[in-house]
Amino acid sequence: MATTTGEVRARTSSPRSLQLPGIVLGVGMGGFVDGILLHQLLRWHHMLSSTNQDHIGVKYYDPHTVSGLQMNTLWDGVFHTVCWLAVLLGLASLYSRVTHSRLRVWGSRVLWGWMLVGWGLFNLVEGVLDHHILGIHHVYAGDGQVWWDIGFLVLGALLVAGGYLLQRGGTYLDADAPAGHREGR
Repeated sequence: MATTTGEVRARTSSPRSLQLPGIVLGVGMGGFVDGILLHQLLRWHHMLSSTNQDHIGVKYYDPHTVSGLQMNTLWDGVFHTVCWLAVLLGLASLYSRVTHSRLRVWGSRVLWGWMLVGWGLFNLVEGVLDHHILGIHHVYAGDGQVWWDIGFLVLGALLVAGGYLLQRGGTYLDADAPAGHREGR
């Protein structure tokens, strides 16, 4: 069965319809997991908690003093604002692409797979940049901190790989197709 160039193009571009919203949502959600779990609940680190040994010369704000905790909390707030904006951007992008099939999209493996990819990308970028290149904080500072930082990167790589595999097994949605003809690869 022959296909036209337009049909091939439509089939190859359709799977990406949830890619950008999923990745951006995943970046925001991954950042929230990092900020809420590691910064606030476990208090393992803050945005500037390792600047006494960073690679760029940022002033050290000891998180065990009131003034140091205030500055670290301020920068944690800036970090959370960026995460919140990523989630809003991801939701806006998702909404613009799936106005007809919102409920089916939220239950799809494609969206959740791309969100895991985004979370993993957050871990990889944030881990390499903040933990290794800038050195402004570590997952868990102290003895063995390099292993915590490497574990964070490994988790990121596993999230990217697992999310990619999850979305590949999903059914893509064509939001522009008539009802009953929207699902398909």
